[in-house]
Amino acid sequence: MEALQSGADVLFVLMGAIMVLAMHSGFAFLEVGTVRHKNQVNALVKIIGDFSISTIAYFFIGYGIAYGTGFLSPASELSVSNGYELVKFFFLLTFAAAIPAIISGGIAERARYYPQLLASALLVALVYPFFEGIVWNGNFGIQEWIGATFGHEFHDFAGSIVVHGVGGWIGLAAVLLLGARAGRYRDGKIAQAFPPSSIPFLALGAWILTVGWFGFNVMSAQAVAGVSGLVALNSLMAMVGGVLVAQLVGRNDPGFVHNGPLAGLVAVCAGSDVMHPVGALITGGVAGALFVSTFTAAQNKWQIDDVLGVWPLHGLCGAWGGIACGIFGLEALGGMGGVGFMPQLVGTVMGIVIALVGGFVVYGLVRTAVGIRLTEEEEYEGADLSIHKIGANPP
Repeated sequence: MEALQSGADVLFVLMGAIMVLAMHSGFAFLEVGTVRHKNQVNALVKIIGDFSISTIAYFFIGYGIAYGTGFLSPASELSVSNGYELVKFFFLLTFAAAIPAIISGGIAERARYYPQLLASALLVALVYPFFEGIVWNGNFGIQEWIGATFGHEFHDFAGSIVVHGVGGWIGLAAVLLLGARAGRYRDGKIAQAFPPSSIPFLALGAWILTVGWFGFNVMSAQAVAGVSGLVALNSLMAMVGGVLVAQLVGRNDPGFVHNGPLAGLVAVCAGSDVMHPVGALITGGVAGALFVSTFTAAQNKWQIDDVLGVWPLHGLCGAWGGIACGIFGLEALGGMGGVGFMPQLVGTVMGIVIALVGGFVVYGLVRTAVGIRLTEEEEYEGADLSIHKIGANPP
């Protein structure tokens, strides 16, 4: 019976890992559709390259920092319990590799390829697992302190802050250090519009991410016994809330419409296991409005040239999700309880600070050591030809 249970858990977590792995193709196509045609190949190569270097960094360094264990043991030991710890690593790796995939969209069209790989390796090996271990493994006793001080520990079931918030705020640091795309702004205003190259590819990426997200959230239980239909329904409600509000606030703009479900899903990750479905719907709707308004302000007023809007989408919506968990997860609002507003606020701010410091340090070091930006001539020619020597549609 025990062997059957462990086998079922392995299959469950493996299916989740495969679904989140598929989400990385969603990141790729979302970026392909959003960037200009001369940068489409680069978008595709970056995502699979970042995933690969992230795997090495997380396997040899990052996972050990987060969970205090590694895989340099005989295969006979690693395969205990049907190899559950191995598929758990695979599943958590797909989360870790989402950090550079998120950042990639913000720095698109002007970042050098190999320096970005170096930054990805450092982030997944050191910065991300540092915070991951604090939240999900109780490292340094910080969760225990939060619980003793505020009555509950910081709760982030599927990574609104641990994954999306951290990725989005690191992305902001990277975008600020990299600077805007050439010709984007002049005299404090947008001088040149860079519309998406392919709405169908953008929509395809959004759909792949949306479908895979149910593995991201539901299978964060990491065991068949812990699976919850509440997580699935809350994810669905937040998704549609994000779509409908983004469609309304964004005035039917297809880019906003297809980022709407992602905003809602980012926000609901933290509290998807404790919120009432109505609370999840509200959380997703607020996230949809938050994304549209802050993306527009970042591009037009603040002159933050974040190409895919990774800071509004993942950074700000992730922060909202961390805090919303402490509101709509309360029993008084129909939630499961076991959470509080102050623990969520403290944990959210802590994640933002670690992400910003880590992002500025890593990208600052890489910029100083090897440079992170294409030359003006290379950027004008496009990353496809400058880096990969081939375009998306070669003659």
